[in-house]
Amino acid sequence: MDEVGELPAGRSWGARIGSFAWELMQTVLLTLLIFFSVRAVVQNFKVEGTSMEPTLHHNQFLIINKATYLRADHTPLERLFPGSRGGDDPLFVFGQPSRGDIIVFRFPAQPDKDFIKRVIGVPGDTVEVRSGRVYLNGTLLDETYIREGANYDKPAQVVPPGNYFVLGDNRPNSSDSHVWGYVPADNLIGKAWFAYWPPGNWGPVSSPAVFAR
Repeated sequence: MDEVGELPAGRSWGARIGSFAWELMQTVLLTLLIFFSVRAVVQNFKVEGTSMEPTLHHNQFLIINKATYLRADHTPLERLFPGSRGGDDPLFVFGQPSRGDIIVFRFPAQPDKDFIKRVIGVPGDTVEVRSGRVYLNGTLLDETYIREGANYDKPAQVVPPGNYFVLGDNRPNSSDSHVWGYVPADNLIGKAWFAYWPPGNWGPVSSPAVFAR
Protein backbone atom coordinates (compact mmCIF):
# COMPACT_ATOMS: atom_id res chain seq x y z
CA MET A 1 0.00 0.00 0.00
CA ASP A 2 1.25 3.43 -0.92
CA GLU A 3 2.13 5.77 1.87
CA VAL A 4 -0.46 8.56 2.29
CA GLY A 5 0.82 12.02 1.35
CA GLU A 6 3.74 10.77 -0.73
CA LEU A 7 4.75 13.33 -3.40
CA PRO A 8 5.45 12.35 -7.00
CA ALA A 9 9.11 11.89 -7.79
CA GLY A 10 10.94 15.14 -8.44
CA ARG A 11 7.99 17.33 -7.34
CA SER A 12 8.44 19.30 -4.13
CA TRP A 13 5.85 21.19 -2.12
CA GLY A 14 7.51 24.42 -3.24
CA ALA A 15 7.01 23.49 -6.87
CA ARG A 16 3.37 22.64 -6.23
CA ILE A 17 2.76 25.96 -4.49
CA GLY A 18 4.54 27.85 -7.26
CA SER A 19 2.45 26.09 -9.91
CA PHE A 20 -0.76 26.87 -8.01
CA ALA A 21 0.23 30.54 -7.59
CA TRP A 22 0.95 30.84 -11.32
CA GLU A 23 -2.41 29.29 -12.26
CA LEU A 24 -4.17 31.56 -9.77
CA MET A 25 -2.46 34.63 -11.23
CA GLN A 26 -3.46 33.58 -14.75
CA THR A 27 -7.06 33.18 -13.63
CA VAL A 28 -7.10 36.61 -11.96
CA LEU A 29 -5.53 38.27 -15.01
CA LEU A 30 -8.01 36.59 -17.35
CA THR A 31 -10.92 37.64 -15.13
CA LEU A 32 -9.69 41.24 -15.08
CA LEU A 33 -9.21 41.20 -18.87
CA ILE A 34 -12.77 39.95 -19.41
CA PHE A 35 -14.14 42.48 -16.91
CA PHE A 36 -12.46 45.47 -18.52
CA SER A 37 -13.28 44.24 -22.02
CA VAL A 38 -16.95 44.03 -21.12
CA ARG A 39 -16.85 47.44 -19.42
CA ALA A 40 -15.43 48.89 -22.63
CA VAL A 41 -18.55 47.77 -24.48
CA VAL A 42 -21.41 48.01 -21.97
CA GLN A 43 -22.07 49.85 -18.73
CA ASN A 44 -24.92 49.87 -16.24
CA PHE A 45 -26.69 53.14 -15.50
CA LYS A 46 -29.19 54.19 -12.84
CA VAL A 47 -31.84 56.71 -13.84
CA GLU A 48 -32.12 59.47 -11.24
CA GLY A 49 -34.98 61.92 -11.39
CA THR A 50 -38.08 62.18 -13.56
CA SER A 51 -36.78 64.07 -16.61
CA MET A 52 -37.35 61.06 -18.90
CA GLU A 53 -40.87 60.17 -17.72
CA PRO A 54 -42.94 58.43 -18.96
CA THR A 55 -40.31 56.51 -20.95
CA LEU A 56 -37.84 55.92 -18.12
CA HIS A 57 -38.41 56.10 -14.38
CA HIS A 58 -36.55 57.19 -11.25
CA ASN A 59 -34.31 54.38 -9.87
CA GLN A 60 -34.64 52.33 -13.05
CA PHE A 61 -31.48 50.45 -14.08
CA LEU A 62 -30.30 50.26 -17.68
CA ILE A 63 -27.56 48.67 -19.74
CA ILE A 64 -25.76 51.26 -21.88
CA ASN A 65 -24.18 50.17 -25.17
CA LYS A 66 -20.90 52.11 -25.34
CA ALA A 67 -19.75 50.50 -28.60
CA THR A 68 -22.62 52.06 -30.58
CA TYR A 69 -20.86 55.43 -30.80
CA LEU A 70 -17.31 54.12 -31.10
CA ARG A 71 -15.04 56.82 -32.53
CA ALA A 72 -12.27 56.25 -35.06
CA ASP A 73 -10.85 59.79 -35.26
CA HIS A 74 -7.39 60.21 -33.73
CA THR A 75 -7.03 56.41 -33.51
CA PRO A 76 -5.43 53.80 -35.81
CA LEU A 77 -8.97 52.96 -36.99
CA GLU A 78 -9.07 56.29 -38.82
CA ARG A 79 -7.00 54.77 -41.64
CA LEU A 80 -9.92 52.47 -42.45
CA PHE A 81 -12.09 55.47 -43.40
CA PRO A 82 -10.01 57.53 -45.83
CA GLY A 83 -11.64 60.74 -46.98
CA SER A 84 -14.75 60.22 -44.82
CA ARG A 85 -13.96 62.89 -42.26
CA GLY A 86 -14.11 66.62 -42.81
CA GLY A 87 -12.09 69.02 -40.67
CA ASP A 88 -12.56 68.34 -36.99
CA ASP A 89 -15.82 66.41 -37.40
CA PRO A 90 -16.02 63.24 -35.29
CA LEU A 91 -15.68 59.96 -37.16
CA PHE A 92 -17.99 57.24 -35.88
CA VAL A 93 -17.29 53.60 -36.74
CA PHE A 94 -20.95 52.52 -36.65
CA GLY A 95 -22.62 55.87 -37.24
CA GLN A 96 -23.40 58.92 -35.16
CA PRO A 97 -26.37 59.19 -32.76
CA SER A 98 -29.70 59.22 -34.57
CA ARG A 99 -32.72 61.38 -33.90
CA GLY A 100 -34.79 59.63 -31.25
CA ASP A 101 -31.87 57.79 -29.61
CA ILE A 102 -31.84 57.88 -25.82
CA ILE A 103 -28.24 58.60 -24.88
CA VAL A 104 -26.08 58.84 -21.77
CA PHE A 105 -23.45 61.57 -21.79
CA ARG A 106 -21.21 63.62 -19.54
CA PHE A 107 -23.00 66.83 -18.61
CA PRO A 108 -21.08 69.59 -20.46
CA ALA A 109 -21.20 72.00 -17.51
CA GLN A 110 -20.12 69.35 -15.00
CA PRO A 111 -18.35 66.42 -16.73
CA ASP A 112 -18.27 64.26 -13.60
CA LYS A 113 -22.07 63.94 -13.80
CA ASP A 114 -23.81 61.67 -16.33
CA PHE A 115 -27.14 62.70 -17.89
CA ILE A 116 -29.65 60.75 -19.95
CA LYS A 117 -31.81 62.45 -22.61
CA ARG A 118 -33.29 61.91 -26.06
CA VAL A 119 -31.53 63.15 -29.21
CA ILE A 120 -33.77 65.61 -31.05
CA GLY A 121 -31.37 67.27 -33.49
CA VAL A 122 -28.14 66.08 -35.10
CA PRO A 123 -25.52 68.33 -36.76
CA GLY A 124 -27.09 70.50 -39.46
CA ASP A 125 -30.67 70.13 -38.17
CA THR A 126 -32.79 73.19 -37.41
CA VAL A 127 -34.62 72.79 -34.08
CA GLU A 128 -37.40 75.06 -32.83
CA VAL A 129 -39.82 74.88 -29.89
CA ARG A 130 -43.00 76.79 -30.65
CA SER A 131 -46.06 76.87 -28.38
CA GLY A 132 -44.54 73.95 -26.49
CA ARG A 133 -44.23 71.78 -29.61
CA VAL A 134 -40.94 70.76 -31.22
CA TYR A 135 -40.27 71.42 -34.90
CA LEU A 136 -37.38 69.71 -36.67
CA ASN A 137 -36.29 71.25 -39.97
CA GLY A 138 -39.65 73.02 -40.12
CA THR A 139 -41.69 69.84 -39.52
CA LEU A 140 -43.71 69.22 -36.37
CA LEU A 141 -42.44 66.16 -34.52
CA ASP A 142 -44.86 63.32 -33.85
CA GLU A 143 -43.76 62.70 -30.26
CA THR A 144 -45.88 59.81 -29.04
CA TYR A 145 -43.49 59.19 -26.13
CA ILE A 146 -44.29 62.40 -24.19
CA ARG A 147 -47.26 63.14 -21.92
CA GLU A 148 -47.33 66.88 -22.46
CA GLY A 149 -45.55 69.54 -24.43
CA ALA A 150 -42.95 71.97 -23.18
CA ASN A 151 -43.86 75.04 -21.12
CA TYR A 152 -41.34 77.16 -23.02
CA ASP A 153 -40.47 78.31 -26.54
CA LYS A 154 -37.06 78.30 -28.18
CA PRO A 155 -36.20 80.14 -31.40
CA ALA A 156 -35.07 78.12 -34.41
CA GLN A 157 -31.38 77.25 -34.25
CA VAL A 158 -29.05 75.11 -36.34
CA VAL A 159 -27.19 72.35 -34.52
CA PRO A 160 -23.45 72.93 -35.11
CA PRO A 161 -21.05 70.23 -36.35
CA GLY A 162 -20.00 67.68 -33.74
CA ASN A 163 -22.90 68.55 -31.41
CA TYR A 164 -26.37 67.24 -30.54
CA PHE A 165 -29.57 68.88 -29.32
CA VAL A 166 -31.20 66.76 -26.60
CA LEU A 167 -34.42 67.02 -24.60
CA GLY A 168 -35.95 65.05 -21.75
CA ASP A 169 -39.28 63.35 -22.45
CA ASN A 170 -40.73 65.07 -19.39
CA ARG A 171 -40.57 68.42 -21.18
CA PRO A 172 -41.80 70.71 -18.36
CA ASN A 173 -39.32 69.19 -15.88
CA SER A 174 -36.04 68.57 -17.65
CA SER A 175 -32.69 70.34 -17.64
CA ASP A 176 -31.52 69.83 -21.21
CA SER A 177 -30.41 71.60 -24.39
CA HIS A 178 -33.12 74.22 -24.12
CA VAL A 179 -31.39 75.39 -20.91
CA TRP A 180 -27.65 74.76 -21.27
CA GLY A 181 -27.02 74.12 -24.95
CA TYR A 182 -25.65 71.28 -27.03
CA VAL A 183 -23.96 67.97 -26.18
CA PRO A 184 -20.50 67.70 -27.84
CA ALA A 185 -19.65 64.38 -29.45
CA ASP A 186 -16.70 64.06 -27.06
CA ASN A 187 -19.16 63.85 -24.15
CA LEU A 188 -21.09 60.85 -25.47
CA ILE A 189 -20.93 57.68 -23.38
CA GLY A 190 -23.40 55.38 -25.09
CA LYS A 191 -26.95 54.53 -26.09
CA ALA A 192 -29.58 53.25 -23.67
CA TRP A 193 -29.97 49.64 -24.72
CA PHE A 194 -31.78 47.50 -22.17
CA ALA A 195 -33.77 48.04 -18.95
CA TYR A 196 -33.18 45.28 -16.41
CA TRP A 197 -34.59 46.59 -13.12
CA PRO A 198 -37.23 46.67 -11.74
CA PRO A 199 -38.57 43.49 -13.36
CA GLY A 200 -41.78 45.24 -14.42
CA ASN A 201 -39.76 47.51 -16.72
CA TRP A 202 -37.56 44.73 -18.11
CA GLY A 203 -36.93 44.93 -21.86
CA PRO A 204 -35.13 46.78 -24.67
CA VAL A 205 -35.07 50.57 -24.75
CA SER A 206 -36.23 51.41 -28.25
CA SER A 207 -36.25 54.58 -30.33
CA PRO A 208 -39.50 55.67 -32.00
CA ALA A 209 -40.05 54.15 -35.43
CA VAL A 210 -41.43 57.39 -36.88
CA PHE A 211 -39.80 60.51 -35.52
CA ALA A 212 -41.26 63.30 -37.64
CA ARG A 213 -44.29 63.95 -39.78
